[in-house]
Amino acid sequence: MNRRVFAAIVLAATAVSLPFAQESAPQPAPMTIPPDDPRMTRLKDEAVADVEKMKDHTQQMVDSIFSFAELGFHETETHRYVVDILRKNGFTVEEGVAGIPTAFMATWGSGKPVIALGSDIDGIPQSSQKPGVAYYAPLVEGAPGHGEGHNSGVPLNITAAIAVKKIMEREKLPGTLRIWPGTAEELVGTKAYFIRAGLFKDVDVVLFSHVGSDWDVSWGDASGTGLVSVEYSFVGETAHAAGAPWRGRSALDAVELMNIGWNYRREHLPLEHRSHYVVSNGGDQPNVVPRTASVWYYFRQTTYPKIKELWETADQIAQGAAQMAGVKLQPTRVLGAAWPRHFNRPIAEAASVNIAKVGVPKWDEADQALARGLQKELGGQTTGLSTRFPQRPTGPVRDNRGGGSDDIGDISWNVPTITLRYPANIPGLPGHNWSSAIAMATPIAHKGTTAGAKVQAMTVLDILLKPELVRMAGEYFKEQTKNQKYEPLIRPQDTPALELNKPIMERYRPEMRKYYYDPTRYKTYLEQLGIKYPTVR
Repeated sequence: MNRRVFAAIVLAATAVSLPFAQESAPQPAPMTIPPDDPRMTRLKDEAVADVEKMKDHTQQMVDSIFSFAELGFHETETHRYVVDILRKNGFTVEEGVAGIPTAFMATWGSGKPVIALGSDIDGIPQSSQKPGVAYYAPLVEGAPGHGEGHNSGVPLNITAAIAVKKIMEREKLPGTLRIWPGTAEELVGTKAYFIRAGLFKDVDVVLFSHVGSDWDVSWGDASGTGLVSVEYSFVGETAHAAGAPWRGRSALDAVELMNIGWNYRREHLPLEHRSHYVVSNGGDQPNVVPRTASVWYYFRQTTYPKIKELWETADQIAQGAAQMAGVKLQPTRVLGAAWPRHFNRPIAEAASVNIAKVGVPKWDEADQALARGLQKELGGQTTGLSTRFPQRPTGPVRDNRGGGSDDIGDISWNVPTITLRYPANIPGLPGHNWSSAIAMATPIAHKGTTAGAKVQAMTVLDILLKPELVRMAGEYFKEQTKNQKYEPLIRPQDTPALELNKPIMERYRPEMRKYYYDPTRYKTYLEQLGIKYPTVR
């Protein structure tokens, strides 16, 4: 690739977006990627047909993981279920990678290229929801659920890999397939540790997948943010809160002072930044001056240096809060981190061609009725499910106004990476909410996941059979990292926060277990639950 052309593209703007609508810069001319020859066309057609034949198995995986509804670091049922499927299909699985019990790396094949297929697996707190019911109707009140749609991505990758594996065996194609889970993504808690552990050091391309309500694949610096997740803990002294409050020093005062200080400072921070917090420890009981208290922050910004700057500002405010309250600030703890994302253009261009071949899933009136019913319930526009798909991958955006984060960013700065967003959910939802779970064990998710598996399988074949594409991806990545080098936001002393979410899962899992999907008795999860599809007001 011409380096001047690349530099002009990348420096013109901070790029693309996944879920965030932002103004795009004028699109560069399409890249010339290696076209399909007759053999490739035949093999892609075969892979697509095999994925279609496996749609019932894909549906069972989607529904099963939906029913487990586990939070980050405690995806034990999901882990057991997926690892068993992978081993039955000939993959060698290393469990507990990077010191994380529910993380694994599954491998099949040998030689180059090495292609790693990844997707997230964890759920969202307080998003338990009956699928196919277009209003709030939790399975277990207060319990977690798949209010993001992370139950669909690993089934997509497994289906695609099985279809490609069959072709590789018959055609004796060299190459290695790997499948891995984005454990605890909602905590941005693991992918930086995967990089630290060297899990991707020999990988040529990472194909990540994430549920969406439209097709999308992008290249360049993505819109949205990276982040660092930091817990600040303070230690004071107890006393009787009424009898001798002057003898106490409240750690909770320091937490509240830090929050006040941050909220005043927030007015003078760049508009694209995002920051939010929860009090993770507010003391024991009101009549005891809190000796210990903690507050947990996410600091989001659009570049690595800006994230570091936010973090340093927060450290200063925390130190000042401790001095004002007369307590001690403990060493801070990083609970998660995510680099801003940058995706690979040649691989994105190839995936975009495959999206055009697959097209939009065939939504029927029941699917559209569920979508419109939920959109009406939430007070939004009743546009139904999307029927559009991009003719080209999304390119750089002119103005990155911030937004969400994903720790796939850490991997994207270490290996040529793309994220395929596939249409398996309903447009116009708030995200991280019970409403985002409604479609995720219905025909909408089943059709969208199967469509995504077709695109993923075809893109894997592109990488296996087009050495020129792999070379182009490597050249793009070399230019991407020429002036910006990856420096982890996690520090040497930081370790995965495995205890997070444990109390929640211990509290709710016994009741949630009653609703696990049994595919040996029921064709679908909707059938097991006795839900008429769609159920709308």
